[in-house]
Amino acid sequence: MSLIVPDFDASVIVRSTEAEVIGRAPTTVRLLADSSAPGGALSTQRVTLTGGADGARPHRHDRSAEMFYMLDGEARFLSGDEVVTAGAGDLVVVPPGRPHAFAAAPGCDADMLIVITPGVERFEYFRHLQRIALGEVTPESLLEVQERYDTYFLHNAAWDRRR
Repeated sequence: MSLIVPDFDASVIVRSTEAEVIGRAPTTVRLLADSSAPGGALSTQRVTLTGGADGARPHRHDRSAEMFYMLDGEARFLSGDEVVTAGAGDLVVVPPGRPHAFAAAPGCDADMLIVITPGVERFEYFRHLQRIALGEVTPESLLEVQERYDTYFLHNAAWDRRR
């Protein structure tokens, strides 16, 4: 087991009005703290999905765990080959290497806080997703940056059947 010792000496405070916002309904991402802010300890964002919107297709992180805390609404999560539903106040933590995905439950909204630890500089990853949504780069361009963002996309039949 390795221990990550964060290297920062001041509290990280991100005001809601100062957070960078990527996208708009049905998928909105608020960039809260990239890994460099808390000395590598974590990176975090708030994701709001409306009307059953997809959040992230199946993928894995080899070097980080990912935590999802449901602030409001209802979401479906893939964890390995199991699909679970979580509601307001529920917590889902996915260990490194485990395939996972998330989306708002069909017909529902979902608002969640996502924390990756140890942190990975990921704000540029979300900006890249925005460029894909705007048609500025191709979806296949994500394959070129998988290692940089520790995000490796997968096919998962269990997720496909439930979506």
